[in-house]
Amino acid sequence: MNEVMQFGFLSISWIDLVDVAIVAVAFWFVYRSLRDTLALQVLFLLSILLVLSFFTDALGLETVNWILRRLGDIGLIAFVVLFQPELRRLVLLLTRGRVFRLFLRTRSTEVIDIVVDAIEDLTSSHIGALIVFSRADHIKVTVDTGVKLNATASAELLSSIFNPRSPLHDGAVVIDGQMLVAARCVLPLSTTQRVGSRTLGTRHRAGLGLSEQADAVVVIVSEERGTVSLAYGGELEIDIPLPLLRVTLQQRISSYLSA
Repeated sequence: MNEVMQFGFLSISWIDLVDVAIVAVAFWFVYRSLRDTLALQVLFLLSILLVLSFFTDALGLETVNWILRRLGDIGLIAFVVLFQPELRRLVLLLTRGRVFRLFLRTRSTEVIDIVVDAIEDLTSSHIGALIVFSRADHIKVTVDTGVKLNATASAELLSSIFNPRSPLHDGAVVIDGQMLVAARCVLPLSTTQRVGSRTLGTRHRAGLGLSEQADAVVVIVSEERGTVSLAYGGELEIDIPLPLLRVTLQQRISSYLSA
């Protein structure tokens, strides 16, 4: 039934082909994520044990199969214990995928709410700020210019960072997912000095400059005017009303960071 081909004692059906295809795609993703690491070599040895276990089971070599299965179980536990950083990296790459982001849309909204709450506090006090939404691996050079924090984003943390008395208030903060990755980051300045009749200050040129070079959405809070602008895709949207900021920011992040 549903048999496609026969190789000696092996009978292969359509379900078996689909099963193998799914496993192959999973292994390819793992390979891309862990290549050039020792973890990949160990995983390759575990895969060999798995294949040998399959064949010994099919051939009826029960003792050899039992030994291979026990070695595989021990090896899998050792792999999880020894390579936690690599596995954490694998999970991080998986959660940044387009499909997984569909399930994280509510969490993205939570971060936007946090940022908007902080911006309302900053604008009322006329405190300037640069807040970058981007995947950290896309702007690694920028992240490396600042102080790495890797802290969970919160309105209180953002407000305290941009407080003029804070040693981290100069420069930009970078937000990746739920995490505030770094602060006091230096952004590249755009060569554009005017937009319409408005002469751009250093903070606006920095936000625009990064958006010209990377897939990033930059929130710019003006210290002098107490207004908010957004830079994305090399464009600058100036003086966004606070009641519209939450919706506008959600639209820009969905357009530029979910692709």
